[in-house]
Amino acid sequence: MMALSLIFPLLVEMVHGVTRTESSSISQKNGLMSANVGDTVVLVCFNEGNVGVMFSWYKQTFENIPQLISTLYKLDNNAEFYQEFKSNTRFSVEGGQGKNNLMIADVELSDSGTYYCGSSYGNNLEFGKGVILIIKGSDSRNITILQQPVSESVQPGDSVTLNCTIHTETCAGEHSVYWFRHGSGESHPGIIYTNGDRNDQCEKSSEAGSPTQSCVYNLPKRNLRLSDAGIYYCAVASCGEILFGNGTKLDVEDCGVDPQMRILVLLSIIRTGILFCCLIILIIVYITRK
Repeated sequence: MMALSLIFPLLVEMVHGVTRTESSSISQKNGLMSANVGDTVVLVCFNEGNVGVMFSWYKQTFENIPQLISTLYKLDNNAEFYQEFKSNTRFSVEGGQGKNNLMIADVELSDSGTYYCGSSYGNNLEFGKGVILIIKGSDSRNITILQQPVSESVQPGDSVTLNCTIHTETCAGEHSVYWFRHGSGESHPGIIYTNGDRNDQCEKSSEAGSPTQSCVYNLPKRNLRLSDAGIYYCAVASCGEILFGNGTKLDVEDCGVDPQMRILVLLSIIRTGILFCCLIILIIVYITRK
């Protein structure tokens, strides 16, 4: 399961790599969306080309393979739904004139995940970059995710540790923790599939009979670059649901001089100093011999 959940985003990137030279015809808006339980969301997808015959939507959640939600013929306005989405009236598709917009009414926590818009023609299959949908609301599982803000500004070359504290009630199976980053100006958040470094074992509440436990996960970031700036989200998959923290914003200040450039400048100064010293020594030797 995990292997397939990791492979699918890579396949999407491979498809984009192949089609990028021909300019991707799929325009998928909003790389990251958030909504509250009970809201209605619209995932926008538009096919700008004239080739695609059938449009589709896929949903992928952590640790699961992608699920086919719907298919829609280009000249048809009625989409066909599959599996658990077939009888779910909360899901609908708006078609026509290249549109393949997925609408989800009265969203639930279980609707969180990554949604991919697809277009197919013959043996060719093309995907959009994906939309990560985060559903926030009251947690029926009593899971609380706390992400601490970065207390000080960081500069290129510095190191920082992001942490995520999870307070949860125990249930069947263990929870899994994931991190992903949404950089400024990026349409598609970079997902980091890792459980992070846990400080120690999860600690249970000291109250007698309390099922609550607290776990701390760290995400170390070393030798920071300007490209590391963004919002880092901690996501928890537990008891069949996925919950997200509010995110930790990491600002990497641009001091105007890259650390590698500083080293080059320093080496240049040292070299100049050595050459100058050698020149002075040669002059002194020449004068004394004369």
